[in-house]
Amino acid sequence: MNSRAFSLLAAVALIAGGCSVQDRIARNPALFDSWPPMVQRLVESGEIAPGFTPDQVRMALGEPDHIYTRTTATGTDEVWGYHSHKPIITVGVGVVGGGGSTRVGGGTVLSTGGPYNDEVMRVIFSGNQVVAIERAK
Repeated sequence: MNSRAFSLLAAVALIAGGCSVQDRIARNPALFDSWPPMVQRLVESGEIAPGFTPDQVRMALGEPDHIYTRTTATGTDEVWGYHSHKPIITVGVGVVGGGGSTRVGGGTVLSTGGPYNDEVMRVIFSGNQVVAIERAK
């Protein structure tokens, strides 16, 4: 196997090997078992609902990509932002010519995006529980 193919397979394995909901539950089963059955079912399916605690959201969705606060007329809320982490594949081809010669080149890039990926969900906490969930269309 050539080094390019190996690098591509390694990148795909790294992306696919992310921490799953089941991994997070397995790391803290006592906490998971302490929640009501309805909360457990939602967490197992990677979903959240208003009233969830930060621990329940972390177990269902994982760590947020960023946390910030916002101040409104009713007080200060904590907002957790989640980005899309789907693999992005970019293919490019270029032609450079001049001086009697022409060169053609190209490449493929596979990444999980970066800090500028689109935010797909915001979870708003007030009083240590979810009060709103905003999803991108």
